[in-house]
Amino acid sequence: MVGLVSYGSYIPYRRLKRSAIAGVLGVPSGRGERAVASFDEDSVSMAVEALRDALKAAPGTSPQALFFATTTPPYGEKLNAAIIGAAVRLPVEIRAVDLTGSTRAGLSGLLQAIDTAKAGTCAAVTMADTRLAAPEGRLEQQTGDGAAAFIVGNQGVIAEVEATASFTREFLDTWRAPGERFAHSWEERFALTQAYLPLFQRAVSAICEKSGTRPGDFTRVILDAPNPRAVDEFARAIKLNPAQMSDNFALTVGQTGAAHPGLMLAGALQSARPGDRILLASVADGAEALVLRITEAAAGFRPIHSTGSMIESKGDVSYANYLKWREILPTEPPRRPDPERPAAPPMLRAEKWKYGLIGSRCTACGTPQLPPQRVCVKCRVRDKMEPYEFADRAGRIATYAFDRLAYSLNPPVINVVVDFVGGGRFLCEMTDCEPERVAIGDEVEMTFRRLFTADGIHNYFWKARPKR
Repeated sequence: MVGLVSYGSYIPYRRLKRSAIAGVLGVPSGRGERAVASFDEDSVSMAVEALRDALKAAPGTSPQALFFATTTPPYGEKLNAAIIGAAVRLPVEIRAVDLTGSTRAGLSGLLQAIDTAKAGTCAAVTMADTRLAAPEGRLEQQTGDGAAAFIVGNQGVIAEVEATASFTREFLDTWRAPGERFAHSWEERFALTQAYLPLFQRAVSAICEKSGTRPGDFTRVILDAPNPRAVDEFARAIKLNPAQMSDNFALTVGQTGAAHPGLMLAGALQSARPGDRILLASVADGAEALVLRITEAAAGFRPIHSTGSMIESKGDVSYANYLKWREILPTEPPRRPDPERPAAPPMLRAEKWKYGLIGSRCTACGTPQLPPQRVCVKCRVRDKMEPYEFADRAGRIATYAFDRLAYSLNPPVINVVVDFVGGGRFLCEMTDCEPERVAIGDEVEMTFRRLFTADGIHNYFWKARPKR
């Protein structure tokens, strides 16, 4: 039996109300809000968050392959999946692949992970996008940011893969050339009638034939396409019961590109019961589809964070700050020297600390310490250390300070001293919070973020955030 062993999802803390966009630009306002990756987040950091949850929910799993799907990779020429693997502490003996170029990449990555698992190899797939659209455009209000991740294997399966189907068709709808920030779209009626609806029909017909089912047999149906009209019209065409349709997060998150089919699937899995069947179909540059059957093992599975809890855990961002974070609106930087680019040799030497937040613990007196040390800060013994992981440990704020002059797209920089549960004290930045609400004693958790970018090099490290 091959299928999903675990899953995780991630929705950024910040939300941009669509009415705020309309109020500034004078365009018609859409309903609801969209999720916005913070100034220190990108597709890699969000993919790390989702995959951390998927791995924690299935202790003991050891993926031997990692697939990362996105249309917004931080690096155009460098393996982004390698950063993710280092941050979630996967072994170096893995196959890692970046999948990009189309929003179809998310579900394609999941199907590749399924094929890998059929060959007997446990695989992880994570998908994330930070969608960027031109101001006043339709996509600016329609899109959102988010991530999802899945562990696929043949042991402890919670959702068995019963059938898959794939189709590829060349048609011009959405495109973005190298060096361009914003995607272009053709007139939507062309793709709707000539591509999306026919491809949905073909994919769903093929998957139902392979699995011996009809559309009415599924407890949940997940349909995803860049054009939301295609989903609505196809659902009506095949007479789907509205109760079958999975939440598309249009009013709360937005369409998250390559991550969207995975994010919708994670939401559907939370309420699924043993015996339920789920149909997932995604159309973009072709179509991908699969049928999942929920197993008895799903009754005992609990995600680390539910999509519902992450949607409820939020804070607003102004439209001006959103434009500033995406560097669409030029602003005067702090009157401080620009940060120097990170150097390759020290990053390599400190890889486990920098990406995995692995400190040390003295084997003589048991004191945890970070950064990793050779000499124990308590008993002073030398070279009696073992690796000690801090990334998944909670902590509390011992003290804090605001720095209003430091280089940041979101001043002030909040510096906190964190006391970890079980020992260890660390000075780091705080994120995803309102400065006036920070207080000594607050519970925090660690999150993987991008500190800054200099000369095209992204400097990733860990920050603290309020427990979500």
